[in-house]
Amino acid sequence: MCPPADADLGAMLSIRRFEYAVLDLLGRGIISGTTHTCLGQEYIPVAVESLLRPDDEVFSNHRGHGHYLARYDDPAGLLAELAGRVGAVCGGMGGSQHIRRAGFISTGIQGQLVPVAAGAAFDLRRTGAGAVSVAYIGDGTWGQGVVYEALNLAALWRAPLVVIVEHNGIAQSTPTHAQMAGTVAGRCAGFGIRHVKLVDVDVHRIRTTLAPLVAEVRHDGAPLVVEFETVRLGPHSKGDDTRTPAQLDAVAGRDWYARCRAAFPEQVDRLDAVATARIRDVVDEVLARPLIGAGHG
Repeated sequence: MCPPADADLGAMLSIRRFEYAVLDLLGRGIISGTTHTCLGQEYIPVAVESLLRPDDEVFSNHRGHGHYLARYDDPAGLLAELAGRVGAVCGGMGGSQHIRRAGFISTGIQGQLVPVAAGAAFDLRRTGAGAVSVAYIGDGTWGQGVVYEALNLAALWRAPLVVIVEHNGIAQSTPTHAQMAGTVAGRCAGFGIRHVKLVDVDVHRIRTTLAPLVAEVRHDGAPLVVEFETVRLGPHSKGDDTRTPAQLDAVAGRDWYARCRAAFPEQVDRLDAVATARIRDVVDEVLARPLIGAGHG
């Protein structure tokens, strides 16, 4: 593993500290509802976002805090959304899963946004500006038929669609091997769609691998599927993890944070302290704001 750039590592740590803060606030009843954290997967949107442009369109999912934060670096706006406070990204109406901002949208329904992303990609192709549409999905989403309809059309239309698969090995509480036959690569091959699988957690190497592939999508319009073999450290949502202690230990051993800290302890500790203090300040500032329901928007 190469020493990560401070900017990359700082972004990853900020996302992690944000997710921990959200879980703490939920546990204390300070914010309500549910949430699906991206703990263990933070490096993926940080790497992907570095290849994107402001005019690209990003389509996220229920586990999308990291996708949003990597794109906008706006923990205050996102936390205000979850907490129903003034300054919320969507006025407090979207909560954790349903976020809309220029160039970004997320939803909690598996696979719902893949055909929308394909349609957006087709429209971007017609503009000729070289922008791409990016859809984040998980391995469990491959059980939705609409995903295949969207991939079929994207391949036929040569739509500049990049599908990012965060393959964390478990679909809610069902291991992938128990719910998915075949492979993501095999399914992409059926549509003649380019596929690359990455097991690396090194953001620089990921960026180096993907940069020419994303550039090809911008140039020739053919879709691309990027499959990340990653881990989900936490439960599906707040407390519904059915994995055994041994399984959780194995997952924790693959965590990018643990591996990075073992290799670069000074850098991680220094930047983690900065990220922790920043998110703590964000929490204090956002919770001091008035509630939206108290006559504010």
